[in-house]
Amino acid sequence: MNGDDRSDSTAVETGRTADPGTPSTPPELMAAPGYLVRRLYQAYIAVWAQTVDATLTGPQFAVLTAIRHYPGVDQGSLASVTALDRSTMADISRRLEDRGLIRRETSPTDTRRKLLHLTEHGATVLTETNHRARELDERLLAGYPPEAREQLMNQLTRLAHDWEDLSQR
Repeated sequence: MNGDDRSDSTAVETGRTADPGTPSTPPELMAAPGYLVRRLYQAYIAVWAQTVDATLTGPQFAVLTAIRHYPGVDQGSLASVTALDRSTMADISRRLEDRGLIRRETSPTDTRRKLLHLTEHGATVLTETNHRARELDERLLAGYPPEAREQLMNQLTRLAHDWEDLSQR
């Protein structure tokens, strides 16, 4: 191994760039799980917009997917399912309704509750977007054998649950 190989390896491990004129990511950040999660999320948002859908965001996709699974569910319950706060859920629902992707109806038993349904157009958009999203998932996980993918997904799910629990304390 020559010195260049070692520096390239170190660059990957520490987040440094190969360009000596560019500042490197401090080791304290590279050791911070929250920072790494944010980096992953920022990269995911960028690749989502480039390859899946530039106008339908990940949270909007999650809401459409959840509505497909729970037609007629109330907006507040769906916020919990999709890991969104109620005000964000209300904003996303309004935007999806404005685009003709969902229909919001007032609950007959509680006028404060909005019940959500996919429109035909929404179902079509969701089906098309879901196909591209699954292709992206395959690309993102292509370097992992099936058993490693399952372990990674289990670890990410556990991390999400653990951090959600921490946020509730």
